[in-house]
Amino acid sequence: MDVTAEGARLAADLGRWLDDLTFVDLDTDEVTARVIDAVVGWAEAQGWRVYRRAPSVLPLPPPLEQRHSVLDVACARPGGPPVVVEVDHTDRARTVQKLRAEADAGRIPIWVRWGVGRFAAPPPPVLMVTCEVTRRAAPAGRGRLHSRTGDRPAPTHSIGGGTAAAQALPIPLTDPVTDAVEGT
Repeated sequence: MDVTAEGARLAADLGRWLDDLTFVDLDTDEVTARVIDAVVGWAEAQGWRVYRRAPSVLPLPPPLEQRHSVLDVACARPGGPPVVVEVDHTDRARTVQKLRAEADAGRIPIWVRWGVGRFAAPPPPVLMVTCEVTRRAAPAGRGRLHSRTGDRPAPTHSIGGGTAAAQALPIPLTDPVTDAVEGT
């Protein structure tokens, strides 16, 4: 399979998995941790070996060049190249540099960006998955709070073409004295 096509398929699958992620009033570190946990859950559901804070192929900048950066999530897959995932709420050039180095080493690089929706696409071969949230001011000293709720429109009901809430449902009337359903 073409690695580019496989990477696009995996990124789309991860995006669908993250569509179900919800939370209310978490700070930046809490959201990042929640998104990383969701990525780990997605990878484990694939049956992959999952490593948190795995060493990257990219060394740290001087004076720490003897050490390597870490990846938020790295996944070993049977029959395919490893998948590496970074999770950020800001547009970090260092993340792009790290993920490009991972791609050069034969891994599929996915960048999960979360925030209020201003996401600039990274250069190929880095793939982006977005996770849009809302934010509000927090009580003093706590910064901003972020939420992601399942407030999406109700799906169209399968019968009658309206929304589920608009469908008339037959409700049997009971006799309050006998507690029997009328007509039986």
